[in-house]
Amino acid sequence: MIVLIILAILLIIILTLYNTLVKLRNKVAQAQSGIDVYLNQRFDLIPNLVECVKAYSKHEQSIFTEIASLRAAHQQQPNNLNNSENLNNKMNQLIALAENYPELKASEQYLNLQNNLTKIESQLQAARRIYNNEVTNYNNKIEVVPSNLIAHLFGFKPAKLFEIEEYKKENVNINFED
Repeated sequence: MIVLIILAILLIIILTLYNTLVKLRNKVAQAQSGIDVYLNQRFDLIPNLVECVKAYSKHEQSIFTEIASLRAAHQQQPNNLNNSENLNNKMNQLIALAENYPELKASEQYLNLQNNLTKIESQLQAARRIYNNEVTNYNNKIEVVPSNLIAHLFGFKPAKLFEIEEYKKENVNINFED
């Protein structure tokens, strides 16, 4: 009888730890999905911003075609960091280009798009923080005793934190040529 009680308690502990690990893993996936949602919103906003700037700067056509092709490449391979980085660089060029057009900066449509982009960037930053928090909670749980035994037994693997590449941590030097 005592053996059955001990086995029942062990089974309850194992099931509880397993369910906790599954819930934490799902929170990591949900947080990663949140980042994807904001990335999609940002990339959906880009064509509107491009069209708005394009109306004021027809002679700068090359940057618009590059952004369109980079955006298409990103949609085909959304997890390719090079595509995302190239698109972000071109978007920074587009925003710098917009600074050269005072009528554009005063445009209500442009200001609205720029505010939306700023809001999405802020939400994306928050989503990345949430993701890293969820990953840390999950990784801690699969590394501490006794849940590490259950994690190993059922094949739970550590998740990766969202990290920025080393070269992006350096200060950016912007040189404007007259």
